[in-house]
Amino acid sequence: RCNCIYMYMQLHLHVCANNLACFFARTSLPGPVHRAARPTARAGLQKMTCKGVCVRFSAFLFFVIIFCRIFAPVKLIMDIGNTVIKMVAFRGDEPVEEVRVENGDRLGIEAFAGKHSFSRGIVGSVRDLTASEQAALSALPFPVLRFSSDTPVPITCRYRTPETLGSDRLAAVVGASSLKPATDLLIIDAGTCITYEVIDARGNYWGGNIAPGMQMRLRALHEFAARLPLVDAEGEVPGMGYSTETAIRSGVLRGMKYEIEGYIKSMRSKFPHLQVFLTGGNRINFDEDIKSLVHTDKYIVPRGLNKILDYNEELRIKNEE
Repeated sequence: RCNCIYMYMQLHLHVCANNLACFFARTSLPGPVHRAARPTARAGLQKMTCKGVCVRFSAFLFFVIIFCRIFAPVKLIMDIGNTVIKMVAFRGDEPVEEVRVENGDRLGIEAFAGKHSFSRGIVGSVRDLTASEQAALSALPFPVLRFSSDTPVPITCRYRTPETLGSDRLAAVVGASSLKPATDLLIIDAGTCITYEVIDARGNYWGGNIAPGMQMRLRALHEFAARLPLVDAEGEVPGMGYSTETAIRSGVLRGMKYEIEGYIKSMRSKFPHLQVFLTGGNRINFDEDIKSLVHTDKYIVPRGLNKILDYNEELRIKNEE
């Protein structure tokens, strides 16, 4: 299949090159054409040639895009969080498969790594790796970039303590800015913690805030208040709780909603054209005026890690030239 597509692309490239050469060289018309009629005939010939070039070049570009999407190298993107390891296979700029395994699951890492023909990978982690995770990464048969505060990124980081900045926070900013470049963005990641990150239209990342996530809030109420039960997030969320259980659940979930909406409205006063990316937080039912501003994408962090991996590969190639 690869050979057939490649040959077809080569054929179209050859035809397009010939047509372009004829068009720009203003090829002479045949001798029998009368001198007075040559300008009109020449214009018609050029018009037909231009149309043919456009058609063939469009077909050529179409097959180039298809070829790149089908045969682009596959990359392993690993986002190691506080509770699980998220592994995503990327082909080009798009995810093709995602798997989640428990922390320290070496067999799970090796199984997914052997499922695709990965060319390279990247690992971002918000914690120190376990011995089994280190061993699994060291055994991979392809190069793996360890994302750290020293890793070059395709944005300007103005965070004052980059060595303490979580890899997931920075990767989320890079991922969102790759989808909406040259745009003022607020990136909200509702995971173990809720993080709020801001990057302006010039690509300057200024930092953000960190707040407790949903499960952390539910557990804190139980652990720091002797008589409050540990409540599950699933269930009714009334406007005002009619029992201790619904009061806790509504207080946590509605509190998160009002908090996030407050951040969005506050940042919009500073950045009138602000766009918002949300990853996680699927249970939050925003007001209608907020919904139109929010783009949801569960792959924001993996997209950012993938972009950082490609950016560092480009730098490596340039340095070798």
